[in-house]
Amino acid sequence: MKYLALVYYQQAAMNQMSQQQWDALNRECIACSDALQQSGHYLGGNPLEPVDCATTVRVRDGKVLTTDGPFAETKEQLAGYYLLEARDLNQAVALAAKIPPARYGCIEVRPVRELQSENNSGVSLTA
Repeated sequence: MKYLALVYYQQAAMNQMSQQQWDALNRECIACSDALQQSGHYLGGNPLEPVDCATTVRVRDGKVLTTDGPFAETKEQLAGYYLLEARDLNQAVALAAKIPPARYGCIEVRPVRELQSENNSGVSLTA
């Protein structure tokens, strides 16, 4: 089963890290991804740019509305994600606990819901 591990942390806390600390954390994240890939659990993932680079898009009454910044003002911001393959939620949580930024924020683990096309029940779309 596929699980999405969403990485959240406080951008302000990350900004207070020295360059050496930041580089060390990024090396840990790369090593974590490599280990997850070697074990067959890593399907993909990426870090995200800071929230000041975000644009929120809404469509209302057929009109596209954009807002600079994230959808919601929160203490912790979405910093990246890992797409994992795990046999169940317990294994997904154990894998997520190995993601280094969990020490600074949190990792939200959610099952990926598979959508089936009505025209072709053999085609699976990830939502």
